Amino acid sequence: MSTVVARPPASTSGPAPDATPARRRRLRRSAVVAVAFAVLVGATAASLAFGAVDVPLGTVLDALLGRAQEGPLKEIVLQLRLPRTVEALTVGAALGVAGAMLQGALANPLASPEVLGVTAGSGFGAVLVLLAFPTAVALLPVGALAFGALAIVLVMAFAWGGRGGGSTQRLILAGIAVSAMFGAGTTSLMVAFSDRVQGAVLFLAGGFSSDGWEGMDVAWPFFLAGFALALVLCGPLDRLALGDDVAASLGSRPRLVRLGAAVAAAFLASASAAIAGLLGFVGLVVPHLVRLVAGTARHRYVVPVSAAIGAGLVLTADTIARIVVAPIELPVGPIMVLLGVPLFLVLLRRET
Repeated sequence: MSTVVARPPASTSGPAPDATPARRRRLRRSAVVAVAFAVLVGATAASLAFGAVDVPLGTVLDALLGRAQEGPLKEIVLQLRLPRTVEALTVGAALGVAGAMLQGALANPLASPEVLGVTAGSGFGAVLVLLAFPTAVALLPVGALAFGALAIVLVMAFAWGGRGGGSTQRLILAGIAVSAMFGAGTTSLMVAFSDRVQGAVLFLAGGFSSDGWEGMDVAWPFFLAGFALALVLCGPLDRLALGDDVAASLGSRPRLVRLGAAVAAAFLASASAAIAGLLGFVGLVVPHLVRLVAGTARHRYVVPVSAAIGAGLVLTADTIARIVVAPIELPVGPIMVLLGVPLFLVLLRRET
């Protein structure tokens, strides 16, 4: 008598219905990270190699590794271009992160550091030093940082005072008012010291200098504090995107989170202005571009990727400004506008 052994039914299990879309989303985000990293590496190599004097990439690498022979090429790489490259990378990353923090905190994809008046305050502080105290030009970073911090203090005092304080609308309106106030002050200084206005124009146009590490010596604590606070706030900002009531039920304090994001953005934007002057569109365009291309609004992804893309974008603009009519250096601000305006208009058209 034969025994029939029942075979188990063929497995019909397979990937979950949403496994393929989820895999595609992961691949999409990974591709964005890979492209951002590639652009960052390429921009860094170009910044160190190209300029009024081109340096072979092999010589650049030898100089960085301490293997290059003593001579002018080594000095160009280590004393002039390396500090400038690090400054451009840091400023670009800071502006990208500042924009991501503000856009997340204000639930507005078109927010930027200019919204809180930090840029206008930093500009006023720098122009004040340049025009009223030209013999103390070494204090320019201090003036930019001090008045950038003053701007955020004024905005917070107006936005959080009285009934209904802390709302997004009041924060934006207070930022617009403070920006207008400092903008008027800057214009008044330029009229009052019209014979010295050339230096202020260069600052307002934005750009980097090849003066070594002097700028970073003053600004690095502000960069460090801003980046650290931004990392801490990534999780709370994700919860804030669910709505204030839901965020509060999950243990977050919406008003405190918005305040922290504004402070982080103020540190990063004012430190950037102290080093590079007024650079527009980075904080506005880069985070929006990351969310659009990567298909996610999670701040644990958007913040670091915005830092990488912002760094690559600013460094690319600085390299173009140095080589397009070398040995004359163009200001970086107009180059950033030429790169940022078309992209911003495309994004705006797609959103509307």
